[in-house]
Amino acid sequence: MIGRSSAEGRRTASFTESEATYLAENFLGRVATVSRGGHPHVVPVSYKFDGKTIAFGGWGLESSLKYKHLMANPHVAFVVDDIASTDPWRVRGIEVRGEAELTTSDGVSMIVIFPLNIRSWGLGY
Repeated sequence: MIGRSSAEGRRTASFTESEATYLAENFLGRVATVSRGGHPHVVPVSYKFDGKTIAFGGWGLESSLKYKHLMANPHVAFVVDDIASTDPWRVRGIEVRGEAELTTSDGVSMIVIFPLNIRSWGLGY
């Protein structure tokens, strides 16, 4: 949750080896947040994956709409996907639903997503 310490005993979902590899090989995903009024907001973000969590930042993060939404509601969805082949048609991707938390490292603000539910497709090709 925004403002909550990640050291608090949090239960998170674990990534399979293929899911972790896929996230580590990519760097662009889409994060979905929800406004206080229940309106969805989806934006592309570059991210870092440490094997357990997904983190993203950006210039002006704390004045962004996604940050404001996360201050009110820490639940997020995060998707990374691509088309591995068009002939034959092969799509692959991963959706992570979880809770977001604001952290600061070396004076840089980041949002960290702690996964609660992970769903992937097409990673076994």
